[in-house]
This record gives sequence, C-alpha cells and structure tokens, in this order.
Amino acid sequence: SMKTSEELRYAILALQREGNRSLIGALKPLGVTPAQAEVIRVLDEYQPLTLSGLGELLICENGTGPSRLVDRLVAQGAVQRTVAEVDRRSVTLVLTPAGRALSAGIARVESALYDTIDAVTAGQPVEAMLTLARTMLAGSAAGAALARRATPALPPLLA
Repeated sequence: SMKTSEELRYAILALQREGNRSLIGALKPLGVTPAQAEVIRVLDEYQPLTLSGLGELLICENGTGPSRLVDRLVAQGAVQRTVAEVDRRSVTLVLTPAGRALSAGIARVESALYDTIDAVTAGQPVEAMLTLARTMLAGSAAGAALARRATPALPPLLA
C-alpha cells in the first residue's frame, strides 16, 4: 500500500490533471489554453507589466517561459507590446480591447470553476489545506508567484 506522502503526491497531481482537463474544455470555445488564460487575467489585473514582471506573477508557466506565450497572444491580437519613449529597451505588455473582452470571458469560466470548487469543498478544512500547500511550496518560484497574487500588499516586481 502507498505511504501517506506518496498518496499525497499523487492526489495533488491527480487534482491538477483533472482540474486542468476540465479547464481546457471550458476555455476551448474562447480559443485559449489555461496558460494563455492566466497571462490574460494577470495582465488584466496588473498591466502594464514587463515580460519579467509578468513572469513573476505566473503560476501555470515557469517564470522563464512567458515570452512564447506572449508572442502567441500578440499574434492573436489580445496583447500589445509598447516600447517606452525614454528607454527603447523597456517593453511593457498591455491588453488590447480584444484582450480585455477575452479576459471577461475567461473570468466567467474561472468564476464557474470557483463555484464548483466551493460546492465540492463546502464544510471541508480548506484553510488547513492552503496552509499545507503554502508550506510545501515554500522557497519555490511558483510559491512566490502565488504569494504575490494572493497578497495585494505585495506589489509585483516591475523590473
């Protein structure tokens, strides 16, 4: 039989896979992947952001990999790169009007997902699970991104 730690590992993996599978299906009509949807939602909340500032807030994608995601969203017309007048090397990312409309659709999908999670976890020790998750994520880039997004008092690093 499985050790508790082994079952926990696979339970987390299974939850992530199941959740991602249903999210992929729900986002399909909008033409975005879960990782692209996260970029759009983060930009909607924190724009303008540099590529590195965006990377520090992403959880789906490792912090080093948002450039290809952004390239695809620029090609789709959802994200616009703006080059600062003062410093030509400084490129910031903002949503286009189409990107803002897409963000609203993604927000509806996320809201339905959160309603489902709330219904399934009603009466369960969710705060204890969050504490456990934060402890397990301590010291990781994804844990830091989650903390930045979960705590509005921690501003994203815009460098």
